[in-house]
Amino acid sequence: MRIISGSFKGKKLLQPLDKLTRPLRDLVKESIFNLIQHSNQFNVSIKNSNILDLFAGSGSFGLECLSRGSKNVTFVENYSKAISILKKNILNLKLEKNSNVIEKNCFEYFNNSNLIFDYFDLIFLDPPYKESNINLILSSIIEKKILKKNGIIIMHRHKKDDDEIPNTLNKINERLYGISKIVILELSIN
Repeated sequence: MRIISGSFKGKKLLQPLDKLTRPLRDLVKESIFNLIQHSNQFNVSIKNSNILDLFAGSGSFGLECLSRGSKNVTFVENYSKAISILKKNILNLKLEKNSNVIEKNCFEYFNNSNLIFDYFDLIFLDPPYKESNINLILSSIIEKKILKKNGIIIMHRHKKDDDEIPNTLNKINERLYGISKIVILELSIN
């Protein structure tokens, strides 16, 4: 696993050795960034953006964003082995000032009333394939109003998953990559 482009292009990233963390494949990651950069379906730029990386794992997606010029990434992860690797990856790239690691599961993160939420240009949601409560996280994103008006949500799911999408979100793109499915959502305009 490596950084594909930007100021850290080619840098290798550590990843947990166990099977409990499913890293985002480079091919899928590269396709996501090509879509963001070249699609006229949405108006999001990685440069100077504020990113939320949910179920962050080793941080591959968020670190790629920082390499490409994002201002800040908030990583949310609760698996201790993944957190350890994530922190090492951040330190190895010297990105501590641009990174915020929240050691909670995503459901606890959204239920924490003491937390001051930021506003995000892009939210990356990469839960375990077996996670079935994605609609709760999507509803929390809407309820907390943390996605900027022109922001997008990118979900990495198993191709057979049929997640319930709140009607306050529009599906604007969906792509299949082997067993992976990438779904891109935006706020509905009322």
